Amino acid sequence: MMKWQAQTFTGYFWAPVDEQNFIAQRLQSFSAVRISGYEEHNIARPTYIKTNEFTGIYQQIVDTYGIPRYLEANPAALTIATFPFFFGMMFGDMGHGSILFFGASVLVLFANSFRGSLPNEILGARYLLLLMGLMAFYCGFIYNEFFAITTNFFGSCYSMNHPESVELQTAS
Repeated sequence: MMKWQAQTFTGYFWAPVDEQNFIAQRLQSFSAVRISGYEEHNIARPTYIKTNEFTGIYQQIVDTYGIPRYLEANPAALTIATFPFFFGMMFGDMGHGSILFFGASVLVLFANSFRGSLPNEILGARYLLLLMGLMAFYCGFIYNEFFAITTNFFGSCYSMNHPESVELQTAS
């Protein structure tokens, strides 16, 4: 994206304001670099969303559906709560959720020892997997499911030994 003008290269780029000093210091190491701010143009501003290890995977989920425009609301904050919960509603099982939760907790607690031996995608998704396992366990507890075996923590309002149910079964 550099242009050749009168024996110089001219390049235009967008950068976050808080990174401006860092960029200026790095470019000053080259002999003939001059940085000047230029605000008058018709170029659409790009979207820059600062993420960290926790929010990065949720931003990737949102970006698969579309990147928000400049100054547009970013739905990644809502995705942090809703995506693992909807997964838990679909995959509600205490046994499978606990395996997912404990496996992800090992990844979260010992992430530095796994660097280089596991793919970066798995390490990047460790917080997502942790919340998905927690929500799957929670919903499995509500659904009374443990490895697809029905548990009876809360009791039931249905009586399976009611005389009417026995008569209905024998009549048919």
